[in-house]
Amino acid sequence: MFVQRFSATRRGARLARMLAVLQLDRWGHPYGSPASETVALVVAELAANAVLHGRVPGRDFEVRLRHEAGHVRVEVSDTHPAHPKLPAPDPTAEGGRGLLLVEAVATRWGTSTRTGPGKTVWAECDTYKGPTECRYPNGKVSTNG
Repeated sequence: MFVQRFSATRRGARLARMLAVLQLDRWGHPYGSPASETVALVVAELAANAVLHGRVPGRDFEVRLRHEAGHVRVEVSDTHPAHPKLPAPDPTAEGGRGLLLVEAVATRWGTSTRTGPGKTVWAECDTYKGPTECRYPNGKVSTNG
């Protein structure tokens, strides 16, 4: 298991993604592999949300990774009490699609309460080493391999 707290800043979010990729490499999923790319995207999006929407001044956010049979569970906890919603994206906006991306690449995702103030947003990412698989929001699957 990997657990680390980060400052609720853009630098903290970037470091969280970099250390997640390093940990995946240690678990046998090298940089650039489908599992590494998926976990990097999920950590980047959830950490960015923790910094942008879950930040409470003076409080850090936490990233927890668990390597389990066939998947990696990513958990990002912040101290803001509001739970995220999956909004309809504004096609003209430059952002606001992070949870849609997480939903598209993760096997499943959700939120839970945590001890103390705040919440945890979690996602499970497959670590299957066969052909690259992409699940689209409409349910279609595309394989490359």
